[in-house]
Amino acid sequence: MRARLDALLVYALLLIAAAALGYLSTRYSTTWDWTYEARASVAPQSIAVLRDLRQPLQVTSYTSPGSGLRATISGFIARYQRYKPNLSLRFIDPATDPTAVRAAGISVDGELVLRYGDRSLHLTQLSDQSFTDALANLARGGTRLVAFVSGDGERSAEGRANADLGSFMAQMAAQGVRALPLNLARIASVPQNANLVVLASPLAQLSPGAVHALVRWLHDGGNLLWLTDPGSAHLGLAPLARELGIRALSGEIIDPSGAAAGVQDPRVLVVSHYPPDPITRGFALDTAFPGVVALARTQGNWKYTPLLRSSPQSYTAAAGVGAPPAYSASAGDLRGPLDFGFALTRLSANPLRTEQRVVVIGDGDFLSNTFLGNGGNAALGTRIFDWLLGDDTLVHLPSRAAPDRHLDIGQRGLNALTLTLAALPLLLLALASVLWLRRQRH
Repeated sequence: MRARLDALLVYALLLIAAAALGYLSTRYSTTWDWTYEARASVAPQSIAVLRDLRQPLQVTSYTSPGSGLRATISGFIARYQRYKPNLSLRFIDPATDPTAVRAAGISVDGELVLRYGDRSLHLTQLSDQSFTDALANLARGGTRLVAFVSGDGERSAEGRANADLGSFMAQMAAQGVRALPLNLARIASVPQNANLVVLASPLAQLSPGAVHALVRWLHDGGNLLWLTDPGSAHLGLAPLARELGIRALSGEIIDPSGAAAGVQDPRVLVVSHYPPDPITRGFALDTAFPGVVALARTQGNWKYTPLLRSSPQSYTAAAGVGAPPAYSASAGDLRGPLDFGFALTRLSANPLRTEQRVVVIGDGDFLSNTFLGNGGNAALGTRIFDWLLGDDTLVHLPSRAAPDRHLDIGQRGLNALTLTLAALPLLLLALASVLWLRRQRH
């Protein structure tokens, strides 16, 4: 009888423990993400932006109750509510409230409307990247207008050609940055509502009026991004260079150190280390710059901070195609490290005396459609734009590069893998046959 009572007591305690665990599981939850760089969890960028959004954030989902999307959306938003308690979610049935659907401009079932303060935006794609971009858009507090100088062969902000910047600006557009063409041959000055002017690698000589308009933009306190390339010194931009106190050195930079990262072309610079700078602070991704011209300071009333620098193995040589020439001191080549990017600041001339910002980089290809996906090129470009636009809270968001999914395997490795895949089933078949024969004998 005592043994039976002990057994009943143990069973009762197990049932009570199971019930307690079941109850606690409804009140508390814990998750572990074992994916590479925790890619199945909320992105670090999203967490950083959520913490910067001080006011309540309301998400409204226009979803039919029977579609099954409500559970998916609730689970998706719940991940972010863990980091922002004042993030609320409510559902509206399009069938029962068509007036609200028309008033909100809803186009698809499941569409989300994010409201923060007096701003709102629509989200039709349920993904961490799209949600993070939407949060960054709200954090800006309004759309930023970027004027791209055009008409002289510059890289297009909307183009799809290899040298254009269409892919990068499409990413920035999702974060509230709008690109506008600026043809200074038709417009005498930069529009006052522009937040930033971009001069991206012109191919033809700019007119004196266009250069004067850019210099006047700087005099008025405007911000500028100037992307230049080897051989662009003859494009009539000397007044702009004098205003900035920056000059391009002759030739291009040759850097053999890229071979350690698998880049065999020494004309493609691979940068892994960055000088201390507000833009690159905490930035640890490799970036690639094909065809780079070295830059040097002259004299100007700016504060200069080196942004990009080549390795000590680099040197300047005459620009061209084919195998790059070896270093020659007699030809005027310069030894590295060489600066090819600068961040410039000064107090603007406007009455508010805000900080005026300029970035000059001796390469425009790193943000082009062809090279944007290399390493951290896109992440660095985003930091540069955020800094120039004055969105300092977005500059130092954690960078999240996609993991390397490329399998580099030689012929020997491929042969070994094929042999393993063929031999493993045969080995299992042989073991099964041996076990079957042994059982038959016994």
